[in-house]
Amino acid sequence: MSQTSKPQRSVKATYMRGGTSKGTFFNTADLPQDLTSDPAKLDEFLLRLIGSPDPYGKHTDGMGGATSSTSKAVFVGASTIEGFDVDYRFAQVAIDKPKIDWSGNCGNLSAAVGAFAIHEGLVNSERMTLDSAGDGFCEVRVWQVNIQKQILIKVPMSGGEVQETGDFVLDGVAFPAARIEVSFVDPVGDAAMYPTGNLIDELAIESLEAPLQATLINAGIPTVFVRASDLGFSGTELQGEINSNSERLSLLEDIRLTGAVAMGLAADKLAASSSAHTPKVAFVSEPKAFTASSGAQVQASQIHLNVRAMSMGQLHHAMMGTAAVAIAAAAATPGTLLSEVSTASDPAQVTFGHPSGTLDVSAQVSEDHGDFKADLVGMARSARRLMVGEVFVPL
Repeated sequence: MSQTSKPQRSVKATYMRGGTSKGTFFNTADLPQDLTSDPAKLDEFLLRLIGSPDPYGKHTDGMGGATSSTSKAVFVGASTIEGFDVDYRFAQVAIDKPKIDWSGNCGNLSAAVGAFAIHEGLVNSERMTLDSAGDGFCEVRVWQVNIQKQILIKVPMSGGEVQETGDFVLDGVAFPAARIEVSFVDPVGDAAMYPTGNLIDELAIESLEAPLQATLINAGIPTVFVRASDLGFSGTELQGEINSNSERLSLLEDIRLTGAVAMGLAADKLAASSSAHTPKVAFVSEPKAFTASSGAQVQASQIHLNVRAMSMGQLHHAMMGTAAVAIAAAAATPGTLLSEVSTASDPAQVTFGHPSGTLDVSAQVSEDHGDFKADLVGMARSARRLMVGEVFVPL
């Protein structure tokens, strides 16, 4: 029996974890010219790299991990923007469809961008604040190309090298690592943080009898927040309770699409369905005790609210970094659904519960004649190189 033989092309790459996500990282200088000049060819390359579309949902024949958190690619290169060290572009790869979504950012992998840039020699030593032993930190100025926003990443250094191991525990990650501070500067820009002009809107959802109240925010990533109780949810659900329930998944997707239209992201729900990455939809509740996916007990006294968020049609196992930006900004704005359920005495500092545990976020939000603006949102993540070498992709 004859067999068709195709050669494979190899490209230098690094496999990294960033926050609760991981993906394949490329220095743009290492990309072949045909991939940088032809967007369609780059999409084709990324699909085959990840192993999508995979009707088995496993990504066995690719670098993907068959979840929205692990089907990702990152491109980092010397910045073309004055005042920045690197440009960062993010690709979210669908699992079961031949689709690459370039519409948003990955906040979790943003933490790894700073470390990767230093490893690749893309950051000037003047950006490093080190003592005589080479210990300290390096602040990497990142221009996020997808959303045209700036990110500051404070990477710890040890002995003049990126510190990757440490004792910082991030819920949703099995092992401790070094703490990385990620700050999203002016994550909204010139756009309206609340695009409808309202802090709470009403959405008409076909399967619900009454209009559904929602906070629609554009910070970090466009996000539709609704009350868990309005959906008949407890707000403490884990992945199995949502992802195995087709009725709940259908309801949450309808809310996401309806919210996208209300936010002006799409003309109608059919157009909105072309992007599974944006907007996100999340449901919130007052602080309640729950058992995290690790088995750890989270007490109501440890958190100010609970949040569960959907990513690429499935409940996220922890929390997307970009959605955490939206959570921080909305919780710091009086009059939103999040500020309504939050028990934080200081709205600028909030701890929320998610399926894997808890997360601390901070936000500086200012107001001008009723218009709110997020000036800075911060959170702590960690990152680590998992592999450095070459990826092989059939031509």
